Amino acid sequence: MEPVPIDVVQQVAAYFGILSEPMRLKILNLLRDGEKCVQDLVEATATSQANVSKHLKVMMQAGMLSRRAEGTAAYYSVTDDLTYELCTLVCDRLATRIEQQAQSFRSFSLASSHINGHGKG
Repeated sequence: MEPVPIDVVQQVAAYFGILSEPMRLKILNLLRDGEKCVQDLVEATATSQANVSKHLKVMMQAGMLSRRAEGTAAYYSVTDDLTYELCTLVCDRLATRIEQQAQSFRSFSLASSHINGHGKG
């Protein structure tokens, strides 16, 4: 098997790095239903315009978003729905793990309450 070229690995890591920032995930989620202007994103995220703009710029440079100007307003939209598919895969995996953990806690809880209940009789 050929080793993966370092520039390829770096580009993949950079893509995941963009998605590793919680504010960017919030913004992507807000854009799920369609384009939004910067002010809408600022209000919905309860953060500064400078912070939102910084994250929008990073996602634009990565090719995840497109920008449309209308008068003095800038509207952003997601250019690649694969981003959502990737997030869905990750969220489904996390949900499965949490459900398995919850089941373990329930089993332990039932086992310990059975022991306690048995001791009282």
